[in-house]
Amino acid sequence: MEQILKYFPSLTEKQIEQFGKLQALYEDWNSKINVISRKDIGNLYEHHVLHSLAIGKELAFKAGSKILDFGTGGGFPGIPLAILFPECQFTLIDGTGKKIRVATEVANAIGLTNVQALHRRGEEEKGKYDFVVSRAVMPLPDLIKIIRKNIAKENKNVLGNGLLCLKGGNLGEELMPFKKIVEQTEITNWFEEEWFKEKYVIYVPL
Repeated sequence: MEQILKYFPSLTEKQIEQFGKLQALYEDWNSKINVISRKDIGNLYEHHVLHSLAIGKELAFKAGSKILDFGTGGGFPGIPLAILFPECQFTLIDGTGKKIRVATEVANAIGLTNVQALHRRGEEEKGKYDFVVSRAVMPLPDLIKIIRKNIAKENKNVLGNGLLCLKGGNLGEELMPFKKIVEQTEITNWFEEEWFKEKYVIYVPL
């Protein structure tokens, strides 16, 4: 939690309480349904919560924005972002039902009213959103083929509607088809921990 407060010092008491409950909830659910590597559950705040919140450093979503978390797993990046932006609506989808159950139960347990978690594959999702967010679920060209249909036409944020995703490593080849429009921001611009080296927020306007 100290890491969250270090980089997000103006959280409300309610937000601090919600973030604070995540460790115990994910430890409990992870013992029943493995959504986070068992070795990594001790790094929940740095490797999962703070990593998710890097998207919130790239763009502070305006109130009323609708965001789709594609391939959310147990709720990342959607749940941390939904805590950070309580006036935005988040739809979390994943093709694995038991993972969606974890995301739903965690959201309910911390009183998140701006989250809807659905057992659904991306190809089946018909809704329109200002942004799609994701965490390295598949290569960028494949992801964009699926989500293009879900991007709303009317912009309400500082950045034009599109995809914000978390990726790591050498992305040269993967970003090549979008090199004229893509923005690649190093997460170490915001967070100083060693773990964030060579990790990026990728923005593709659609």
